[in-house]
Amino acid sequence: MALPSFMKHMRVLEGVGLVRSEKSGRIRTCMLERKKLAAAERWFEQQHAIWASSLTVRREFAAKRQLVWDCHTKRELLDQWFAPKPLTTKTKHMEFKEGGYWHYAMITPDGQSFWSRQDYQKINPIDGYSVLDAFSDEAGAVNPDLPRASWDVTFADANERTLVTTVVLYNSPEDVQKVIDMGMKDGMTSTLERLDELLLTLAERDALA
Repeated sequence: MALPSFMKHMRVLEGVGLVRSEKSGRIRTCMLERKKLAAAERWFEQQHAIWASSLTVRREFAAKRQLVWDCHTKRELLDQWFAPKPLTTKTKHMEFKEGGYWHYAMITPDGQSFWSRQDYQKINPIDGYSVLDAFSDEAGAVNPDLPRASWDVTFADANERTLVTTVVLYNSPEDVQKVIDMGMKDGMTSTLERLDELLLTLAERDALA
């Protein structure tokens, strides 16, 4: 590396406090700031733990943001798509507000119900919302033996389409692997395809209105 390039890198490291330099005559001595480096290492370890404990899903939908938002936040629309085929969804309780929750079941063709709940933490209308997601029983009690996660769902305009980004953060990489083993990735893909179908149906209905 040429000296000018080296010095440029050193100035950057000095600027963030990772390196300290002293000059005596024509000699410049550079020293590592070990405490700062240790803090940086801890930060990277924390970020790695977060990255390893999360799943991110981004998908564009052929609909305006308001309609896509409605499909995520209204029980009569959620019941039409929020489950992988061939399961269906049935809402038992929904109060879409901060501090409220959605309690619902995914039902198999033979009638077996798998209950879950989402507790709404923060809501920014048509921009995004965050929830605590958990498996539960029919009464709404959280199942402590299965992974719980925080979901951060955001909505953004993408020309005539809508980009939805969902970041799901679990307590550990082991929890991530557990839900993957339970079929979450394929289930999410199938579920979002149902939302595509519902949005097309709603668009066709509106065109005929």
